[in-house]
Amino acid sequence: MPRFFVEPFDGDTTAIIGQDAHHIERVLRMQVGENVTLCDAHGTDYQCTIAAINDGEVRVSVTERAPSASEPNTQVVLYQGLPKSEKMEWIIQKCVEIGITRIVPVMMSRCVVKLDGKDAAKKQARWQKIAAGAAEQSGRGIIPEVAMPITFEQMLRDTADQFTVTFYEGGGAALDTLVNTDTRNVSMVIGPEGGFALPEIEKLEQNGAAIATLGKRILRCETAPMVALSVIMQLSGNMN
Repeated sequence: MPRFFVEPFDGDTTAIIGQDAHHIERVLRMQVGENVTLCDAHGTDYQCTIAAINDGEVRVSVTERAPSASEPNTQVVLYQGLPKSEKMEWIIQKCVEIGITRIVPVMMSRCVVKLDGKDAAKKQARWQKIAAGAAEQSGRGIIPEVAMPITFEQMLRDTADQFTVTFYEGGGAALDTLVNTDTRNVSMVIGPEGGFALPEIEKLEQNGAAIATLGKRILRCETAPMVALSVIMQLSGNMN
């Protein structure tokens, strides 16, 4: 069934406008009486029937509302050492599909890319659009936020009181010793293309982060977050 994100609404009817209305009317060529699923991006799905189609507007009637069944019950925030543009876009798309809650790009000492000011704002807007598209395609109940890039020091402050797992190519604990079906919140930290500098790992440990491994193979910075998130989803019972 076609699925679209809409603004939260009250009542038993609403209107779909803009590109989604065009897609329903001109691309899918749907008719009055057919069904669509709407999601308010806050975790609620609405099963709807098309009541009217006018040029640029599709009106629907709600037949059922329920919590989005696709949302994991473990919230995972990714703090990602900022990689090159196409790699960041890939990470966002795939992690949204797998079940990430929020993505925060982090400027680390070995980052090749440097962003600030208008460039950062333009990138963030594009990243958020990619997250929205991936969320719609994969049936998510929310659109995960992609934050503006922050500094390494800001990340340390933000994660000081959180359960944080840093995935380090230099080794660490097995993930199944850190995450289980009772785990409900995880902040995971992944380095950029050049990996972590040793002082960064030391600061993360001092900040209370657990250091974990993804095995003996060295994973690329765009592969590691997808593997780590998939294992966390499995260990927390969100792949069932």
